[in-house]
Amino acid sequence: MKTLALFRHAKSDWSDARARDFDRPLNERGKRGARAMGEYIRDTGRTFDRMIASPAVRAAETVEESSKAWKCTFKIEWDRRIYLASSATLIDLLKELSGDPKSVLMIGHNPGLEDLIFDLVPDDGSSPLREVVEEKFPTATFAVMELDVDDWADVTEGCARLVEIKRPRDLDPTLGPVLVD
Repeated sequence: MKTLALFRHAKSDWSDARARDFDRPLNERGKRGARAMGEYIRDTGRTFDRMIASPAVRAAETVEESSKAWKCTFKIEWDRRIYLASSATLIDLLKELSGDPKSVLMIGHNPGLEDLIFDLVPDDGSSPLREVVEEKFPTATFAVMELDVDDWADVTEGCARLVEIKRPRDLDPTLGPVLVD
């Protein structure tokens, strides 16, 4: 069995309309969300053999802010293919993993991460957490899947169980959606 954790980048800043999408940084709420999620991941005691991330600024800053909360630094493998990747591209990337890591953390973007969950976790009613993802997979959300494979090359649709999902608003309601009257 393999473990795949997904961490969507935190809330980004849209104030500079001229900035390229790739270069958008986190806004203040995003930084708070990344730190809160870093604390949560640290407190779960989860560890990862490999960490791969999109090099987009908002993903890199999510790594930076969450690692402050984790109170550690870790080796990140930056892979541009994760930036705005489809689920199929992410599955291909997983199939190419070398060194046989037991657990992998992937930091990236929607809709790819959300679609990856939909493709790997069967839609057969056996996963109430999948329904949470169907509602929304917001920024800075952390999810963990257990994959029924012995080798990453064997990753295929329907091979996973979603065993954990945590949204920033689950940790701090001020990190949830901003409601407008």
